[in-house]
Amino acid sequence: MLELSGVSSRYGVVPMLQDVSMNVMEGEVVSLLGPNGAGKSTMFKVLSGLLPSEGGTVTLAGENVSKLGTEKLSALGIGFVPEGRRLFPSLTVRENLRLGYDAAGCQIPFESRLEEMATLFPRIRERLSQPAGTMSGGEQAMVALARALIGAPKLVIMDEPSLGLSPKLIAEYFQIVKRIREDGTTVLLIEQNAETALSVSDRGYLLVRGRIAAAGTREELLADDTVKHLYL
Repeated sequence: MLELSGVSSRYGVVPMLQDVSMNVMEGEVVSLLGPNGAGKSTMFKVLSGLLPSEGGTVTLAGENVSKLGTEKLSALGIGFVPEGRRLFPSLTVRENLRLGYDAAGCQIPFESRLEEMATLFPRIRERLSQPAGTMSGGEQAMVALARALIGAPKLVIMDEPSLGLSPKLIAEYFQIVKRIREDGTTVLLIEQNAETALSVSDRGYLLVRGRIAAAGTREELLADDTVKHLYL
C-alpha cells in the first residue's frame, strides 16, 4: 500500500533522512521505531506532505505521491495523527471532527461516521459540544485519532501517539489501534515506545540517525541486539 524507496530529506544543511526504504502492506500495522533525534518526526512530515523529500519516491497504491501536500494526501485516503494532537483548542470536539471529515472528502454521511467514532471512543460522545482545548491530554489524544479516522481512511499514520499519556491510557490507546486494524485500516505507527508499539505490530523498522538500522517481524526485532541495546 505505502512504499518508500531511497527517501532522503534535510533541515538546511543537516541530513535527517538518508536513503530510507520501507513498505507497509495493506492490512498491516507497521512500527517505525527510533530514539530521540533519529528522524522519526521528519519522516512524518515527509509522509504528510509538510516537508519535501530531496530524493527517492513515496508511492501510495502504486501512485507517486512524493510531491503532494497534506490536503491531497488526505483526499487519497490517508489519515494523520500528528505529534502533540494539534487540535483546534477553541473549536468543539464535533467541529474538530468535522474538519477531519471534510479534508478526507468522505462519501459516507457525516452523522453516520460521527456515530461510529462515538461508539469507538465513548468519551467523545459526552463531549461533542465541549471546546477541545478544555479536555484532558488523554481525551485530546482520542479526539485526534478520531479526527484521522472519521473520513474512513485506508491508511492512518500516527506520530508518537503515546507521548504524554499515562501507562493506563497508552494501553487503552493501543487496544484501539488493534481494533481499527481488525476493522481493515492499515496503520503506520511512528513511535519511541518500542515494546508497546511492537506489541500491536506485524513488522517494524528501526531508524537510527536517519537510516534504517534494522527491520523485521515483531519477534525478530524484539530479539535484535541493536533494538535491545537501544530500548530493552
